[in-house]
Parts: sequence; structure tokens; C-alpha cells
Amino acid sequence: MIRIEKEYYPVLEKKVTEFLQKFAKNEHAKIQISPHIAKISLEMNHLYQDLGFKNRIEMGRYMKEHFPTLAEQKPSDKLWKKYIYEMIDETAPACADCNDNVNCFACKM
Repeated sequence: MIRIEKEYYPVLEKKVTEFLQKFAKNEHAKIQISPHIAKISLEMNHLYQDLGFKNRIEMGRYMKEHFPTLAEQKPSDKLWKKYIYEMIDETAPACADCNDNVNCFACKM
């Protein structure tokens, strides 16, 4: 199991923010939503849960609204957090500590 030190979290947050900003639909998504998602992505639950969505469908709609090109590119068999972190060649802290990798959509851990 990979262990990600908390000292590395700011690096991950910056990388996720910058990645999302490349796909932001507008300035609001670039300046406010991208950093918010990046910060929340460091939490230990599914991204949709930590963002306060009821389910993955709501999360998908949100991402499609604010990051339409990225939403089009994301494979349907990947969870958002997993996909974002794979795109920046990193592992999300929650994925590093996950005991359910066998059941994760397209998990490469």
C-alpha cells in the first residue's frame, strides 16, 4: 500500500488545481471551483461525497457544467477522483489508503 505524507498534500492540491483550470469553462470555474475541488480531493471519501453531492450522477452534471471538455474526455468506467489523479500521474490520498481497490472502477493500484 502506498502512503502519502500530509506534507505532500499542498503539492497535490496545486497540481489538481492547475489541471482543472486548463479545462475550466469560465473564470468562475477557473478561479473558484478548481481550487475548491482540488482541496476537497484530498479528503478520504469519494469526491462526490466530500463535495456534498447525493450521488455520482450529480457530480457528473456539475463537472460537465464547469469542465465540459474534461467531462467529455473522462472514461465512463472511472471515478472522478481516480481520473483526475491519474491524469496528473499521482495517487489520491484516499486511494492510497483504500482497502477496496479490487472493487474500484478501473483501479490500477
